[in-house]
Amino acid sequence: MATAADEAPDMNQMHVFFHEDMLKHDNGHGVFDTFQNPGFLDVLEPHPENADRIRNIRSILQRGPIAPFITWHEGRPAAIESLTSFHTPEYVQELIDADAAGGKILCAGTRLNPGSWAAALLAAGSTQAAMQYLLDGHGQLAYALVRPPGHHAQPTMADGYCFLNNAGLAVQLAVDKGCKRVAVIDIDVHYGNGTAEGFYSRDDVFTISLHMNHGSWGASHPQTGMTDEAGQGVGKGFNLNIPLPNGAGDDGYEHAMAELVVPALSEFKPEMIVVTFGQDSSQFDPNGRMCLTMDGYRRIGLIVRELADAFSGGRLLVVQEGGYHLTYSAYCAHAFLEGILDLPRPLLSDPMGYYPEDLSYSTARVAEIRRKLKGLKQAS
Repeated sequence: MATAADEAPDMNQMHVFFHEDMLKHDNGHGVFDTFQNPGFLDVLEPHPENADRIRNIRSILQRGPIAPFITWHEGRPAAIESLTSFHTPEYVQELIDADAAGGKILCAGTRLNPGSWAAALLAAGSTQAAMQYLLDGHGQLAYALVRPPGHHAQPTMADGYCFLNNAGLAVQLAVDKGCKRVAVIDIDVHYGNGTAEGFYSRDDVFTISLHMNHGSWGASHPQTGMTDEAGQGVGKGFNLNIPLPNGAGDDGYEHAMAELVVPALSEFKPEMIVVTFGQDSSQFDPNGRMCLTMDGYRRIGLIVRELADAFSGGRLLVVQEGGYHLTYSAYCAHAFLEGILDLPRPLLSDPMGYYPEDLSYSTARVAEIRRKLKGLKQAS
């Protein structure tokens, strides 16, 4: 894997941190994310959080038109002792013991299998390495292309396919290295409850989450993601939840970013910005209902870039979270990074999104409907 030599930061390069062995985490097959075989289906699907989704993102960045703007870096595993900067020692030991025992279901949809712990350490360590790269001044834009995801992992427990909170560990690293104010913007379709929980009583980390209004889903995810979960103690007001209605789409997200996120961060003035990035907010994702398109992700990327330029000296870390449509997730990742790179025009057209504003499609569709109606009238 090619590695860039240290040089002056280049805002036209996205530094991607990745390690092949993260693909060895295997969640198996079943009915969606249940690990179950009911016995009456001929074809069981892979767990939605599988290696192929990351393979496609990697390949589109390597061979898609954005490739000249990407610099690749080899990821590394996290040191065990670094994990307690976000997680409790008891929880870290639980994961170590589960790995030694050959695996364990930690909560619904979340099972640590042989190979999972090594992948989780690589995901956490690669995200820390990406943050350190920015802190050392070697680059301005970094993307931790990692799995398993992390934003649901809380200090004391696993949740939602997540074992270690990759972004939370990177945020704490930035604070430990002298960043006085760090902002997290979560655009995964689900509430970034684990990251919020880890910083819920603090005023040096502002956590913001735009998500589907899904509420709590059980003991591993007691948080509701509603607006009243705003932090506690000195952290009151430093967790901003933005639950959006199903189908909010490109305009809904852009409105929320412009009217809520931008004013909040304009007041907070972060010295570092972290985006926890899931493509499961897309219109075709099996795990969400929010209808973002490539254009929507591109527009969010542009807004985030503007925030970074305005407040964090251009420094921005993107951390991969969910996104489960094997094709469209990769295209949306490409579009989001196009926005962050502030490219003058889209490099890829949308291969799957067709809308009424697409005049040629709309005209043909209306003509077809009229022909059918005319045929029905003649038949009657």
